[in-house]
Amino acid sequence: MTDALEMDALWEDFHRVVNMTSQELAAWLRVRDADEESEPLPEEAGTPTGRHVLSILQKRRTDLTDDDVRVMRKVVDTVTSEVDVENEPEAEDEQRRHRLMTLGHDPLKASR
Repeated sequence: MTDALEMDALWEDFHRVVNMTSQELAAWLRVRDADEESEPLPEEAGTPTGRHVLSILQKRRTDLTDDDVRVMRKVVDTVTSEVDVENEPEAEDEQRRHRLMTLGHDPLKASR
């Protein structure tokens, strides 16, 4: 896995970039996958990464697996490469916003 200092930094970075609550993310994943005729089961809604982010949000730091750590790094890298989380402008691109929301980051929420 990683040493304690690296894990602390990753935990903080992950929760800084993932600015949606587990309830908000779960609702978004269900809405994103729903269509006019059907809605997926809650545990099947969203992308595999989105579902994994949701499961991480529901865990304590001590319960993380190596796979969780891998996904956390991927999410932090993806979000930080696309946006400046500290000073994010209004999200002008709806597709971009929805892609980031699938990872638990709502650009409009960050700008409030």
